[in-house]
Amino acid sequence: MVITAKQEALVVNSWNEMKDDAPTFALKFFLRLFEIIPSAAKRFSFLRDSNLPLEKNPKLKAHAMGVFVMTCEAATQLRKTGKVDVGANTSVQHLASVHFKAGIADVHFEVLKFALLETIKEAVPYLWSEELKEAWSESYDHLVLAIKNEM
Repeated sequence: MVITAKQEALVVNSWNEMKDDAPTFALKFFLRLFEIIPSAAKRFSFLRDSNLPLEKNPKLKAHAMGVFVMTCEAATQLRKTGKVDVGANTSVQHLASVHFKAGIADVHFEVLKFALLETIKEAVPYLWSEELKEAWSESYDHLVLAIKNEM
């Protein structure tokens, strides 16, 4: 499973269109997840004890933005190195450990993927196509596979 140059370009180009308002779209991405699976919010340690509305929670905003950026960057990393690297501040092993401890299952990853794709479709409707959907899906799937392989 390798991402093509065209898929990388589609992800990067659409990301460039979204990045000025990325924090808004990233938050919508996770709010969509919680609409579909309301109990998912309880799996986030930083949300369990918070009295803030989800849309105002700074930790959720930061987390959502991180996932959004990681998914986009996965496309570029895959083309350059053939693998996913999640950055200097964390590791795939750490992400796997956190997701394992939180009880994240395949269904959660699939719903998050759906929420991601719907958010991108809303963010850049003029770019949306089956090819764009497939490109972001591949990027997300590689990121998730890297996490699952470590779980």
